[in-house]
Amino acid sequence: MRVAGLISGTSVDGIDVAVVDITDTDLHLVKAATATWPPEMRARILGISNAPTHTADIAEMNFLVGRHFASALVEAFPVESIELIGSHGQTIYHHGSDPLCTLQIGEGAVIAEMTGRPVVSDFRVADMAAGGRGAPLVPFLDYRLFRHDSIHRIALNIGGIANITVIPAGARPEDVVAFDTGPGNMIIDALTPPFDRDGAQARAGRVNEWLLEEILRDSYYQQPPPKTAGREQYGAAFIERTGIDVATATELTVRTIAAAVAAFPATQEVIVSGGGAHNTYMMERLQASIRPRLRRSAELGVDIDAKEAILFALLAYETWHRRPGNIPSATGAAHPAILGKMSRPSPP
Repeated sequence: MRVAGLISGTSVDGIDVAVVDITDTDLHLVKAATATWPPEMRARILGISNAPTHTADIAEMNFLVGRHFASALVEAFPVESIELIGSHGQTIYHHGSDPLCTLQIGEGAVIAEMTGRPVVSDFRVADMAAGGRGAPLVPFLDYRLFRHDSIHRIALNIGGIANITVIPAGARPEDVVAFDTGPGNMIIDALTPPFDRDGAQARAGRVNEWLLEEILRDSYYQQPPPKTAGREQYGAAFIERTGIDVATATELTVRTIAAAVAAFPATQEVIVSGGGAHNTYMMERLQASIRPRLRRSAELGVDIDAKEAILFALLAYETWHRRPGNIPSATGAAHPAILGKMSRPSPP
């Protein structure tokens, strides 16, 4: 089955598109692309993300984001050959502790109407309804891609938020542990828009060790998994409150990831994907801070930038076949859940 996956992450740097051929036993990436957000749209999304706003703005953006998602897919690949679309949408609020709640915009019905294809969207809410945190969902893909009979692995994704999936050698799904380690690129991107290419500004800067130690005292880093983080912790209010600089922000990402990895001493490989994998300085600091070998996911045939879009193609495929797509040991849900809501196109 040919399925398209769509997502815009917490950094709001673009819409990632992945077209994937999927069977129950195989997964093959056909095409990956990224559509950059127009500056005015990115500003409007950030303006309603964990921020005082109006319901009219949220409603309008829900439809506008859906149109941009559909356009990103249509411009990247001929939709005639696509049978199903999985769209994560754009998160504007996520609260992974009581009260559990989340909101992703990018109306699935708009995408279905513009593409003529069925769309599965709004994936996180079913997991949260079952008592989970709605994140991370990527362990479902990590387990399928990176499980090994004899190698203990951690899959690390450094997007706006950084998260790890711990996959012991020979693991069963219930053996998987996953959680958000803390900030990924979110703080860095906000300080050096659109991003600090290769970590050049961080490399030239100086880490404020006193401030870093203060931040690392946050109770989040001592909480046991499952746990999830987002713009609510590391958005504009965090930057204003701490006065953090880009060198210190980069080191915060490195140290919180390293501490999370160190909690699983049997780990032999850390497989990294996401935008942070392009940050040369961050990768140097991370390898110097962890014992296991650091490998980019591309070495194992998985596009660094497309993994999360591939995930939502796979989750849509599972939902289409009425199968659960969460891993309860990762999200904290009481049981496996069939994820997402279906929007069908008008009859031809």
